[in-house]
Amino acid sequence: MTQRLFYVIGPSGAGKDSALHGLRAAWSNLPPAHWARRTITRETHAGSERNECVSEAAFEDLRRAGAFAMEWQANGLSYGIRRTELAPLSTGHWVFVNGSRAYLPMVLKQWPACTVVQITAPAAVLLQRLRARNRETQQAISDRLARGVDVELPASAIRIVNDGPIVETVELLLAALRARFSTDAARLP
Repeated sequence: MTQRLFYVIGPSGAGKDSALHGLRAAWSNLPPAHWARRTITRETHAGSERNECVSEAAFEDLRRAGAFAMEWQANGLSYGIRRTELAPLSTGHWVFVNGSRAYLPMVLKQWPACTVVQITAPAAVLLQRLRARNRETQQAISDRLARGVDVELPASAIRIVNDGPIVETVELLLAALRARFSTDAARLP
């Protein structure tokens, strides 16, 4: 059931990783869920999401082999979601993907019933968070903030503003999921 595919988008610094991590931590005794692991052409950073880091050449080999169900380029990096990461959908699991705004049209074309979750934050908060990550130069941060990706969200998209403590964002996300999926709502906290 593709409505149980949750495609989470938002600008760099909006807190997608933190929100997904918090949601995962709060996800006990709930509908079976899987947090898709991304394959990314960058080094692992302490405190960042759990991803598979590969070289550009290895990523290209995986792409040519058809390993990815989803793949995109953003901020000078290649990102992919392996087909195996979406396999839990076939057994009724909810699957959460940390995705790209620019790739959203392709996702909606292939999985039109997926649930889009947009996590945003005010520009000043984005800047503060990107600086605090201490992963990039000021120019790279400026480039990320300037990367305006205008996408048309489906009317059914869940929209969350993450401008406070992450625990509040996770509570908002859980409440939105509870309200949206009444058949599984009794199992949500």
